[in-house]
Amino acid sequence: MFSSQDVTSLAHESLYQGFFRLVRYRLQHALFQGGTSAPMVRELLVKGTAVAVLPWDPVSDRIALVEQFRVGAWAAGDANPWLLEVVAGMADKPGESLESVAHRELAEEAGITADKLTYLYHYYPSPGGSDEQIALFVAEADLSALTDFHGVEDEHEDIRLHGFDRSQVPALEAAGRINNAATLLSLMWLERELSGRHRALKQDES
Repeated sequence: MFSSQDVTSLAHESLYQGFFRLVRYRLQHALFQGGTSAPMVRELLVKGTAVAVLPWDPVSDRIALVEQFRVGAWAAGDANPWLLEVVAGMADKPGESLESVAHRELAEEAGITADKLTYLYHYYPSPGGSDEQIALFVAEADLSALTDFHGVEDEHEDIRLHGFDRSQVPALEAAGRINNAATLLSLMWLERELSGRHRALKQDES
């Protein structure tokens, strides 16, 4: 099994520093059949860690999703670049825990206070060209009184909040309205978790 010790950085340079950073690396790595690769050049989009949170009301079995403009979907030619997503934000404040980021983003983007946070997992959304990691959570919260519009003006956030019965999710997915990894993964986790609880309850009753 390889490790980071099997990669050699020969040179690197910063190409751009803006909202994100772009770095060019010249590197080589160990090969599966032995030896070392020829030197290669790779550009890396440096984004860091983001936190994504699915709000779920266990009493009403409803979820909340935010809708906002996404430049990536627009640039890719999507007919509707306003995407339905889970609440999310960057973990970019020194010393702030992932749980603190989750609570902060829930308040800023949705006006929601979580009663309980459940950590799901980390994943790399695009490891071929970015170092970004996403930490996924489900937030149990009272979603009975959602307000429509949210966002931090200084961050150019213009967010509309939507509440859905969880039974509506398959139709939203089939219509292509839920088309980003963090939202799909957290919804799949919740479906699997609740199905498992239902099976365990039936077994206890039998």
